[in-house]
Amino acid sequence: MSNHGSTPAAWTAVVLALIAFCVGAAGLIMVSWPVFWVGVGLLAASVVVGKIMQVMGPGTS
Repeated sequence: MSNHGSTPAAWTAVVLALIAFCVGAAGLIMVSWPVFWVGVGLLAASVVVGKIMQVMGPGTS
């Protein structure tokens, strides 16, 4: 059965990525490079968290 990405792992990764893009955009608007790089770090973390959750099981149901 195909789930089309509707898993807790996928949703967690997407929500974290959305937050990361918002933080990064805010950093660009405020011309604050540290805030921008925090957003970039959060984006990388969203990929890692999503993959870890997928391997642990919530991404397969």
